[in-house]
Amino acid sequence: MTARQILLPLAIAAALAVAAPLSAQAQTAATKPAATAAQGSPSQMVLDNSTRVLATLESRRAEFSADRSKLQAFITSEFDQMFDREYAARQVLGRHGRGAADADVKVFSDALAENLMRRYGSSLLDFNTRLRVRVKSETALPRGAGVRVASEMLRSGGEPIPVDYLMRNVGGTWKVFDVMVEGVSFVQTFRQQFDTPLSRKSIRDVAADLRAGRVQADAGTR
Repeated sequence: MTARQILLPLAIAAALAVAAPLSAQAQTAATKPAATAAQGSPSQMVLDNSTRVLATLESRRAEFSADRSKLQAFITSEFDQMFDREYAARQVLGRHGRGAADADVKVFSDALAENLMRRYGSSLLDFNTRLRVRVKSETALPRGAGVRVASEMLRSGGEPIPVDYLMRNVGGTWKVFDVMVEGVSFVQTFRQQFDTPLSRKSIRDVAADLRAGRVQADAGTR
């Protein structure tokens, strides 16, 4: 299993578990160093919560190894709190989601999240979580679409692993709608993967296949 396959769910779980108030600086900034990020900004949230989740995985490694359901519950809780699931699902659906009912998008969103965490969640215990997180910059996305927080996971004896978070403001809180590990986008990866199935079946049918394990969300697809 590649670092990307393991790091994608780790990056998703580590990002922004605690939503923060809208930062005026994040709305207007071009690129700014992480060192100058205001407390509660997207950059600071990425740093604080990535560090916290990595520390939790390490400190509870024995507990999670003995009871994988506790690991699953932890990762799912983090994902639910910080990820803009329905918006991300519409990005994954792409042309297939145009005009789709919100209820159908939610069914697909839930099935994709469950499949991803079920497939890769346990892999986190095999990964060295003794990492340091460095936030490099926070950049406004075009047309006011949100911000991009560029970070790196620093490994001793290995090259830094770039992990970027695309975030948007939802009702005064910042949430992630895409994660990029080593330049590979969560949204683009799964949009490509599910284009063919969605051309043949309805959104609900593909969601049912995901939930039943007949198809798998493959974080290694390129």
